[in-house]
Amino acid sequence: MSFESLGLRAELMSAIAAQGYTTPTPIQAEAIPVIFAGGDLLAGAQTGTGKTAAFALPIVQMLGENVPPDKRRRPRALVLVPTRELAAQVSEHMNNYARRLSLRSTMIYGGVAIQAQIERLHRGVDIVVATPGRLLDHAERGTINLSRIKFLVLDEADRMLDLGFIDDIHKVAEYLPAKRQTLLFSATYSQSIKQLADELLNHPRQIEVARRNITADAVTQALYEVEKSRKREMLSFLIRKGGWNQVLVFARTRYGADKLTEELLYDGIKAAAIHSNKSQSIRTRTLAEFKRGELRVLVATDVAARGLDIERLPHVVNYDLPQVPEDYVHRIGRTGRAGEMGVALSLVSAEEQPLLLAIEKLLKYSIPHQTLAEFPQYAVKRTVRTKEAKLDKEPSKAQKALKKAAQAPTKRTPREKVVAERPAPKLGRRRSRAGK
Repeated sequence: MSFESLGLRAELMSAIAAQGYTTPTPIQAEAIPVIFAGGDLLAGAQTGTGKTAAFALPIVQMLGENVPPDKRRRPRALVLVPTRELAAQVSEHMNNYARRLSLRSTMIYGGVAIQAQIERLHRGVDIVVATPGRLLDHAERGTINLSRIKFLVLDEADRMLDLGFIDDIHKVAEYLPAKRQTLLFSATYSQSIKQLADELLNHPRQIEVARRNITADAVTQALYEVEKSRKREMLSFLIRKGGWNQVLVFARTRYGADKLTEELLYDGIKAAAIHSNKSQSIRTRTLAEFKRGELRVLVATDVAARGLDIERLPHVVNYDLPQVPEDYVHRIGRTGRAGEMGVALSLVSAEEQPLLLAIEKLLKYSIPHQTLAEFPQYAVKRTVRTKEAKLDKEPSKAQKALKKAAQAPTKRTPREKVVAERPAPKLGRRRSRAGK
């Protein structure tokens, strides 16, 4: 199948060609005809398979067929995403397609000043890519009008549920018209996703182009069992030995990400961290530096697990295993994208064995174990010298002097006998009279 057979306009075909795509991916080949037909869609596909283009291309084409003449346009398409990074990624694709058909697109997320977003909305847009929380802020302020939405897209819906956005999604739906086309895309497909689809979608067409909850075939997985205290040492060794120039490392906590970054910098490896405590401007700048190759290591928490789209990323490392097994799939899905090969390694300590079992239960297979001769699972303990070995060593002059001083008997000074002087005799009155 080719993109031409999907009925895309020439302007969009040129945009696709400029990106280097020649044939549609399975999710694109199945989803685009369903969206053109006007029905709701529940789509499950593993991450990195082109879900964004699968909904962006047909939506942009249908909106472009009826461009409003007024300058101050109201949004007609809404894409909800779980993270700021994913909002930026989806918005970039939307802008690339929309501008070719004279459509306007903008992104809305928290962590940045709201006034600039209000001004862009006031000038008029056709497509909005937003995180649920900040979108509700605009809706409650009255700075966005969602009454003309024709397309609602829930991208990475399972991640939005994991982050607790279920109530926000339902609140957003209250601002939307009942008659709309709703598309739900998810990297994993669970019972909670099915329940959400039953609540928001109207007799959806269901497609699933990959086996449920599996990782991309282009990703080579492996794990190393290592003591927790030696993880950083092993990571530095792997980076140096393998000559890795671009590696994405996942840590469990924000504090852990910052600490690991400091240690890698101390090892002479240029690294930076991104997580929810970093401002959006810092996160955007750091990600851009990593993409340009100015940073060797990017340390991230799961807030970035779905939103990072790094072309030809060769290595992903799970420094800490995720608490939620599904997050393992999303993490390693940052590599092996768009037909490229990738490597995903996990450093597993004894305390993380239950998390590893949960991940392998989800995958339905065991992750291959590897070992390094330079790094046995447990560090070799230092031997304690025996007393005899200590005695064989010739003591230094200072030690001899101290020993001699300690063994010398203490000389006590004899106590001197103190003799009190005899007081002078008292001369009474009688004696004085006798002398007269």
